[in-house]
Amino acid sequence: MEKVAVFIDGFNLYFGLNSKCPTLKWLDVYLLSENLLKPNQTLVAVNYFTARIGNNPSKEQRQSIYLSAIKNTQASIIYGHYKSKPKSCKRCGHTWTTNEEKMTDVNIAMEMVKGAYKDIYDVAILISGDSDLIPPIKSVQQLFSKKVFVVFPPNRHNNSVKNAADFSMNLGRGKISQSQFPLKITLQNGHNIKKPSVW
Repeated sequence: MEKVAVFIDGFNLYFGLNSKCPTLKWLDVYLLSENLLKPNQTLVAVNYFTARIGNNPSKEQRQSIYLSAIKNTQASIIYGHYKSKPKSCKRCGHTWTTNEEKMTDVNIAMEMVKGAYKDIYDVAILISGDSDLIPPIKSVQQLFSKKVFVVFPPNRHNNSVKNAADFSMNLGRGKISQSQFPLKITLQNGHNIKKPSVW
């Protein structure tokens, strides 16, 4: 049996889903990972990479509910940072604040290389279309002879990433639909959560 570890770029996946399947964002990423396996493969790890958003209480609450649902599975959540950054228009001088996710690419790269070095997996499934992840793809291939299967979230296909991977596919509506959380979830602590009405 091939050992498979899954590495999920949370924001890349979220915005891909939001662009094409906005009603299917209540996604059980552990179940999705299981649904991507071949019969000769076994799942050894699912790593979900994200950052806690800020400056928007309603979005923060919805994200917390979703992360609680993920924590209720066997997936691990690895956090980066969400930082505010001022921007301005050179023409009119207007300034505003944008928010940027930091460290996710580095965290994914570190976990992929660390897992390859420890021989945790034979195949890495990377769910992302971010070309910044080409270096860790090549590193685990060349240094540790691991295979990398890239799964592109909706509207996130990237040819340079596809060319670096051993295999790739676009994540379709069928797999996404099969991998939804139930509308109501009982957490391990006995509390219940449910899919937010706006999500």
